[in-house]
Amino acid sequence: MTRLNPITSPRHELRAEKARRNREAALAAFTAKKAEIDEMLARLRALSDDHFNCHPDEINWADVGTLEHYAELLKRITDSAFGEGEHAE
Repeated sequence: MTRLNPITSPRHELRAEKARRNREAALAAFTAKKAEIDEMLARLRALSDDHFNCHPDEINWADVGTLEHYAELLKRITDSAFGEGEHAE
């Protein structure tokens, strides 16, 4: 009786090919999502450099509230990314 080597069988090769394609698809999705984030960060940097479209002589408490809201959302992201705040272990 001849037994197939499971490492060199056609079934194994198909699984290996499927795993390779899956890794490639994951890398493509990751790269695309990273590009989205990079674009958002660039836009936020430009907005910050422009003082969030606020002229210093016209700043009011609504502007402060808006920045507090932005900061709160960004803190949630950084806490998650860096394992801080509620995401600390």
